[in-house]
Amino acid sequence: MGSLSLAGNFVVIWVFMNTKALRSPANLLVVNLAISDFFMMLTMTPPLINAYWGTWILGGFFCEIYGFLGSFFGCVSIWSMVFITADRYNVIVKGVSAEPLTSGGAMLRIAGTWLFHSCLVPSSLLRWNRYVPEGNMLACGTDYPD
Repeated sequence: MGSLSLAGNFVVIWVFMNTKALRSPANLLVVNLAISDFFMMLTMTPPLINAYWGTWILGGFFCEIYGFLGSFFGCVSIWSMVFITADRYNVIVKGVSAEPLTSGGAMLRIAGTWLFHSCLVPSSLLRWNRYVPEGNMLACGTDYPD
């Protein structure tokens, strides 16, 4: 699944960035989503060594880093989808009377998403929360019960 996701998101990024007709403000949000998903799968595909041993064996530090990257890229992806949805809502509901999304507006949303989560997600590394092995012990995630 990781390999398919990496390849698929890479193709989306490559096609949208190399096809001039697809370079619209709304598609900047789609490319941002593909970039975030690409890096999520690049960093979040469970290490095969964990599957071999049947547990998380990379230690607490790597569990924290793994969980941090998953939270960071996951939040960026979610907010990218929120902005894509808001843009589509604006176009569908308001139609031609809607104020169109500009390149500057799209870039502001993209930069704001990355900046906001660069400040928010590291709070877990300051021990306001923690990441622990979860489920089948092959990956680490937020310690929700704690």
